[in-house]
Amino acid sequence: MSLFTEEYPSLDSYWRSIILFGKNSATYKFALAKSLLELSPQTNTFISLEELAVPFCQHISTHLKTNDKQITSTSSKFIDACRQLNEQKMEQDHLIQYAVKYGFENVLDAFHNVNQNHIPVQFFETIKTGKKPKGIIITDNFYKLKETSQASNFILETEARWRLVETAWALGLAPSLVEVKYDELKGEFFVDSSDKRRRTDITSARASLIGYQKAKCFYCFDDISTDPNHDLFADIDHFFPHSLQNSTRTNLSGIWNLVLACKRCNRGENGKFAKIPEIHLLERLHKRNSFFINSHNPLRETLMNQTGKSEKQRITFLQQMNLFAINQLVQYWKPHNTFTPAF
Repeated sequence: MSLFTEEYPSLDSYWRSIILFGKNSATYKFALAKSLLELSPQTNTFISLEELAVPFCQHISTHLKTNDKQITSTSSKFIDACRQLNEQKMEQDHLIQYAVKYGFENVLDAFHNVNQNHIPVQFFETIKTGKKPKGIIITDNFYKLKETSQASNFILETEARWRLVETAWALGLAPSLVEVKYDELKGEFFVDSSDKRRRTDITSARASLIGYQKAKCFYCFDDISTDPNHDLFADIDHFFPHSLQNSTRTNLSGIWNLVLACKRCNRGENGKFAKIPEIHLLERLHKRNSFFINSHNPLRETLMNQTGKSEKQRITFLQQMNLFAINQLVQYWKPHNTFTPAF
């Protein structure tokens, strides 16, 4: 995680470290992040808890309809109140009061905490009367974050991360038993139910992967997007070409082998197509996968199940795959043009 936030420090890297690597005992962090992004306040804006509670409650209540498990503790007065809203047993105004009293108890203080330490920047400051929070003031960092080229991806990234976390909790399985699979036709990640007869669609593969690549093409570091209407809409690419699947038992559609690429690198005039990326790109794949490992379930556990529990095993796995692939397809490939490295 330290490489992710410190090697090329930027505001979007710090923001993504919160979403992707922060500890999760409840999904409140995701609801708060989405609320801030949707409110899009200007710098130095004061937002009262009552104002913040409106989108915050909406996001929690909406997710409860899909996954009832939004917190790891056995009970929560705020979550119970959101359930009552969904059951039409509570009015919106009453829920707002519950949110102000119970919903922000820990999330405001914990939001900027990553790997048991606060990150060097803050996107808001909590205003308190005594020990009780009254609201937040938006910092210049958040305002600048919203002005970056990455801003359009943040809501989808947050939603994707939220869906992954809540799905792992809802399944109630040991982490080692959670296997996230990829549906190539839908471009979706999913997991099978315990009886193998049903499946749970989790989220868009693009939205899940893009944060770990800092919204950059895996190969050339050009900007990419998760918006299908955007000119920079990313392709989902198999690092080791899918054409090799009939020659190996290894699942080439596993998370470990899926990357996001710009159209130019994936299928342009000098695109990768069915070639093998050069060795320095294999090292980059290991690095990208390590970001998953330093994150939390279920992508972390799925990748470790696919490639190895230890870093040594994962490196050996990629080396063996590379040897197999180059013996089959012969040609190495690298992008013709590259931009400033992002990871």
